[in-house]
Amino acid sequence: MFKVGDIEIKNALLLAPMEDVTDIGYRKLCKELGADVVYTEFVNSDGLIRNNKKTFKKLEITEEERPVGIQIYGQDIDAMVGAAKIANERKPDIIDINAGCWVKKVANRGAGAGLLKDPPYMQKMVEEIVKSVDRPVTVKTRIGWDSDSIMIEEVAKRMEDAGAVQLTVHCRTRQQGHSGDPDFRWIPRIKEVVDIPVAVNGGIFTAQDVKNAFEETGADAVMIARGAIQHPWIFREAKELLETGNLPEDVSFEERIDTALRHLRYEIEVKDLERQAVIPFRKYYSGYLKGLYGASKVRQSLMVPVEYEPIEEILLNYKADLSKQVELQDAE
Repeated sequence: MFKVGDIEIKNALLLAPMEDVTDIGYRKLCKELGADVVYTEFVNSDGLIRNNKKTFKKLEITEEERPVGIQIYGQDIDAMVGAAKIANERKPDIIDINAGCWVKKVANRGAGAGLLKDPPYMQKMVEEIVKSVDRPVTVKTRIGWDSDSIMIEEVAKRMEDAGAVQLTVHCRTRQQGHSGDPDFRWIPRIKEVVDIPVAVNGGIFTAQDVKNAFEETGADAVMIARGAIQHPWIFREAKELLETGNLPEDVSFEERIDTALRHLRYEIEVKDLERQAVIPFRKYYSGYLKGLYGASKVRQSLMVPVEYEPIEEILLNYKADLSKQVELQDAE
């Protein structure tokens, strides 16, 4: 059972915090598609205590996306405590500590997965953060820095002792990054040494992957990252599979296109300028249009507009063309 503060969910599905992805618009969409708990992008502790406007923007949360967690990262305890206090003022349901980011510019500075090099320091950081806020504090980490330094059982116990109320484990080392298969065998071992809920993360791209992860690990929750970028319906599909045992039908082309447009509108709602939503949104088209006839040419045309209306026209015309193609096939 995923039990954090007032949150209590069986077989919880969590949207992972992802840089340049999990902003308000995307979190809202995934919540509508079945995500139980969503998280902000990584929020830099140094940026918060220095009052950086762009960093503060990442703290924004809305009532409709609750339960929602704010994830912070950094290497300095005082800065992390200061950032946690600032995040606490926004009254998120969860304050999550990033101890798993593998990117060099983060980890090599001692933040993210870099904290795994010094578990006592990591424990001290979490202890100080827990004492400074009135929100539940959780931790997301990896199984170790590299294959020669896997100490996740010790780390998990230290996190629990520090006051963390839940732990998410990406079952790869920092050295692996996103490569290689995650080793889910660590989750049952972790659950033997701690009493707090444990979520599994890493290499989960389909509803079947979600079901397998629950069955293989006994985890209290599954956190989905890149699998949701390409296919945000994974939350809805996983719930259907878990509840009925049946694999859901493929998402129709109509729903793919309508969802893409809805998502883009959500992004525009929270951006200062329309183009600030439209241009970054281009990274999503490959996922929304994946496998559709003629999608490559349509994606190319979508790289040009910087406003919503021409994008809507392109996609609605494309949907109409696909509908005609289906009608012709049915008539044959």
